[in-house]
Amino acid sequence: MTYTLWGTGRYTRAQQEQLSDQLQRTWRQPQVTTEKITLGSGIAQIRIPRFGKKYRYVVVEGVDLSDLRKGPGHYPGTALPGQVGNFVVSGHRTTYSAPFNRAAELRSGDEILIDTRDKQYVYEVTSRRVVQPTAMEVTAPVPFHPGRKPERRLLTITTCHPKYSAAQRLIIFGELVRELPRATATDQG
Repeated sequence: MTYTLWGTGRYTRAQQEQLSDQLQRTWRQPQVTTEKITLGSGIAQIRIPRFGKKYRYVVVEGVDLSDLRKGPGHYPGTALPGQVGNFVVSGHRTTYSAPFNRAAELRSGDEILIDTRDKQYVYEVTSRRVVQPTAMEVTAPVPFHPGRKPERRLLTITTCHPKYSAAQRLIIFGELVRELPRATATDQG
């Protein structure tokens, strides 16, 4: 078990370094209005202050096994950071660097920072729930209300529950409380 955790973590760290370099290079280039999001590529960076200053992961597009081995993944078809709707991110809790290992520590009011090319979106944790793995309604534009038109800018994090098991899913819900220019946000730490 220890080798599996170490080996998968080493793989993810290498992937994260590569994704971070690619993302930073892309962000430094002039923005192209026809930029396409491709599966497996980095789309944003997630930081969770409760987990310390070193907590930082590139969020990849996609939630297939190969995507989640690289780091937390954005559910294709859900809102992008800062958009009206539900920005849904899934990640491992015990293997592949376990980006959401400490998700159960998050409390209402904790901040989750999502950095994009131009902005930092600050989401605030509003609640959490444990659901069955089949409860896909948590990924709806309005969680638990498929078909309802979204009016708010939400974030949903999904991960396995309990640790070392895929029997259930731990869901962390948040809502956008502010946005900052990314340069200003980066200067702040």
